[in-house]
Amino acid sequence: MRKLLWLGCLSYLVIGLAHVIGGAVLEQMMAKYGLSYRDSGQWIMNQFLGFLVGVLLAPTITSKVGKRGGVLIAIGLLTISEAAYSLLPPWGLMLAIAPFAGFGFGMTEAVVGAMVIDMATQNGKASAMSRVETFFGIGAFLMPTMAGLLIRHDIWQLSFPVLAAMSGIMFILWLTMQFGGEIDDRISYHGRLGDQSPSPQGTAGMKQGLSEAGVRKGGLLGYHPQTLPFLLLGSLFFMVYVGMEMSFSNYLPSILIEQSNVAAANAPAALSLFWGTMIAGRLFAGRLADWAGYSRYLLFATAGAAVVFVGMALTGQLTTMIVLIGLSGLFFSGVFGIALVYANEQIQGMTERTTSLLVASGGLGGALFPRLTGWMMDRFGAGNTLWMLSASIILLFALLLVMLVLGRRHHAGARLSRG
Repeated sequence: MRKLLWLGCLSYLVIGLAHVIGGAVLEQMMAKYGLSYRDSGQWIMNQFLGFLVGVLLAPTITSKVGKRGGVLIAIGLLTISEAAYSLLPPWGLMLAIAPFAGFGFGMTEAVVGAMVIDMATQNGKASAMSRVETFFGIGAFLMPTMAGLLIRHDIWQLSFPVLAAMSGIMFILWLTMQFGGEIDDRISYHGRLGDQSPSPQGTAGMKQGLSEAGVRKGGLLGYHPQTLPFLLLGSLFFMVYVGMEMSFSNYLPSILIEQSNVAAANAPAALSLFWGTMIAGRLFAGRLADWAGYSRYLLFATAGAAVVFVGMALTGQLTTMIVLIGLSGLFFSGVFGIALVYANEQIQGMTERTTSLLVASGGLGGALFPRLTGWMMDRFGAGNTLWMLSASIILLFALLLVMLVLGRRHHAGARLSRG
């Protein structure tokens, strides 16, 4: 399991690089191709539409070629797409390549994340997921730092071949590495996402209540109707969260350039600060969530993020903005990973399918929100865009409250039915 976890961490590092490369060089892309924010938002949107398709097709693909085969297909497409970006073809071709890049990092995220949650021990799921999310943050931190250095030397376009090379290395590692025993059997098993490998432990230890209802066949996508309200709210939660995070990280340099008159070569450093504090938070997020409980952790994190973003919308002063950007990374650090573990705790026995659906919902948000954010930047400016992002986080907090109420109600009902 340790080798698989570390390979998952390295895969998430590459995914983190791929997620934010657009934002890191967005201003330079706009200058080269003569784009507006709305046009550049279309490029980001196309990537996340591909992300969405990749996540949704993951069950079908892994049922045919196994989880290892699915990861190889996904990382192979990402490698080829980033290599094609490196040629800086006409803008129409850039838009056409974008869905394939998104497909690659989206499917990789869904399959690898599901493997980590499914194979980690019950008490170590949050810590394991936080570890791989930490490496996502490291990738997202390194890309704007590297891009800032390349921008200073006017060779920003090298960002794409560097990512292509790293993705190619990951392809080779997934192709050649052996994990031993049952793990190799499970990741090579040709079964639909949501099924377990033919292991005697595959269905052991399932809980009662909402978890038990989740594994009964029937209803939409094999989910019992009792679980569907929670699943719908969880999908909305991930759509808003990923959409807001991708909008913020892709447009943060542009927001600072417009709002606080930061130089173009220095603006990506703020993005590195955001992801740097994300990394710091993720080092402790899993342990904090295991200690305080998933629901308490998520409540505190989303409430804190809402306060921070309202503060950013109220001020344009650079020093204050820098402090708040750092705090936003800390509050967001564990939200995605812990929310994913929490959702799978509520609906057990459907780990890969639930993970796939929630990550797909995030991909939908990642496709739609940056386009909306680009339109807001063009039409209303950076200040009003920050207010829109603040409203998104307040909505996120409201969705979380309803999710927690539903989760507790189902568990209470299960206890009464057993009593």
